[in-house]
Amino acid sequence: MAAIEFYQQLTSLQDNLKYFATTLTQNEEEAKDLVQETYLKALTYRDKFEANTNLKAWTYTIMKNTFINNYRRNSKVSMIVDNTADLFFINSSNLSEAANPESTLSHKEVTKVVSGLQDEHRIPFQMHHQGFKYKEIAEHLNLSIGTVKSRIFFSRKKLIKALDEN
Repeated sequence: MAAIEFYQQLTSLQDNLKYFATTLTQNEEEAKDLVQETYLKALTYRDKFEANTNLKAWTYTIMKNTFINNYRRNSKVSMIVDNTADLFFINSSNLSEAANPESTLSHKEVTKVVSGLQDEHRIPFQMHHQGFKYKEIAEHLNLSIGTVKSRIFFSRKKLIKALDEN
């Protein structure tokens, strides 16, 4: 396919691409940006387009993949990477919440209930809450992993029940 014919067919798809971009983004300005980015990629990779195939489907695929890639990129921007050995991903929106009197009171209640648990349930629960993995807790307390998991599970149940009564 000649370059001029390719450009003409590509520009004839403008209304279709705008509509599809609007359905993907639900925002007029973002849709315009997506159409422009799709045009840029289609022109850049024109040599990848096979003649006598569906140009509309090809450009729709470019647009859909661009939208997905942008969405993934934007969702990663709101994450903070903790460079500890375990590489935890922490959502940054939760970090900005300040402690208020209600949350402090709740923390005191939870701490009181947890400290009231029997040692066999309290210690694995606290270790898990501090970030220890089940395997580490099991090795430290010389228990099986299943026992550790069940004790933590029952500790949560007791904690929920006690807090519901308060």
